[in-house]
Amino acid sequence: MLRRDRQMRMQIHQLVDACIIAASFWLGYEFRASDTYLELVGAPPIDSFERFFWFYLVLIPVSPLVLESQGFYDRPMIASRRSTLWSLFKGCLFTSLGLTLALFFSKLYIARSVPIWFGLIAFSLVFTKEEIIRLVMKSQVGRSQYSRRFLLVGARGETDKMRAEINSHTGDGIHVVSELNLDETDLSQVINVLHDHAINGVILSTRHSHFDRAEAVLQACEIEGVEVWMMAEFFKIQVSKTSLDDFHGRPVLVFRSAPEASWQGILKQAIDFVGAWIALILLALPMAVIAILIRITSPGPVFFKQLRSGLNGSPFTVYKFRTMVTNAEQIKHELASMNEMSGPVFKMTSDPRITPLGKWLRKFSIDELPQFFNVVRGEMSLVGPRPLPVDETRRIHDMAHRRRLSVRPGITCLWQVSGRSEIKEFKDWVRMDLEYIDNWSLWLDLKILVRTIPAVFCGSGAK
Repeated sequence: MLRRDRQMRMQIHQLVDACIIAASFWLGYEFRASDTYLELVGAPPIDSFERFFWFYLVLIPVSPLVLESQGFYDRPMIASRRSTLWSLFKGCLFTSLGLTLALFFSKLYIARSVPIWFGLIAFSLVFTKEEIIRLVMKSQVGRSQYSRRFLLVGARGETDKMRAEINSHTGDGIHVVSELNLDETDLSQVINVLHDHAINGVILSTRHSHFDRAEAVLQACEIEGVEVWMMAEFFKIQVSKTSLDDFHGRPVLVFRSAPEASWQGILKQAIDFVGAWIALILLALPMAVIAILIRITSPGPVFFKQLRSGLNGSPFTVYKFRTMVTNAEQIKHELASMNEMSGPVFKMTSDPRITPLGKWLRKFSIDELPQFFNVVRGEMSLVGPRPLPVDETRRIHDMAHRRRLSVRPGITCLWQVSGRSEIKEFKDWVRMDLEYIDNWSLWLDLKILVRTIPAVFCGSGAK
């Protein structure tokens, strides 16, 4: 099933489930507040429902998101009851616990049994909805409405692969009625199959086929009004994700191995800008004190400025509190033989260039604080791969390692919270950066920021 169809189906289910969960909360309250329950259990009466009505403003949008986080909407239309029950149970449990905590912190008194009854009723009603859908989908009417007849067109090995993949997702409603080898089939055969089997759609693979034949199939389906899914696998790619877009009305296939532009990305930039300004305001006085201490203890400038590689390798000037002697860069080549990090990066445990105050600043990453200026200027992010000096970037020989430059560099990253200088291999550093890029989300950024706090205060792995 196409992602667009899956998203549309998920949104419909989320809307229905939100309504069911809202009704479940009301039913749970009414059951607890009923005279029959009060007389049977001897429980005290509770406040009127109007006092808790505002919880709907949170409960309705949040509950479907909780179910989604438990994989409830990732299942095929006709999923096993076991997977349905387990994901639904976790979703209702977490929603009930969240409701209990919300009521507790809001200091509104409501009987503890209401969230329990709410969870049980929500679980029962949503599961009943799923069972009704299952019955409808398995009925003759449901199968005729939901099942779609497809024709596979492509080279023999390609259609075998597509058929196996379709068969592994039996709940998607795709029924393959025929297959044709594009290299051995003329257009008339394709048209005959479309007519004889009342084909709803064609899945076309053109990796090893002639594009003129594929174009003829596309034109025939266009005239017939039959939908075509063309597998965009013209090239062998390993990491890139493929998406379809248009460039001034012309269709474009986009191959991307970095996070795509999204609302999450825009929100990340907003958080970076606001967060950096807040940090600079709160840390203004401590940073001023540190600047004075640097001037007193070591002659020379307060800030260390260096060209670093930014987004896609674009150079920018990074700012740090100076922790070394003023001629540190000039004598760096004399210490090259003592480098403890493999690859182009220079790391040394007892670097003689570091000042006494600088050693303390480095231990707790205080020397990195001026980089909030870089974040405000849009050159860096709060979370992202650490920027390398331009000369070290030029010494990267493995081109796969340069993919760490595909996102904006950050003040903290997975490497920072995973032992920092205790990591000896540059490839391990890069592996963590690529792991971050491939799995990026705002939630991952938040987890890294939270892990950064104890790593900084403990000075773990710092040199």
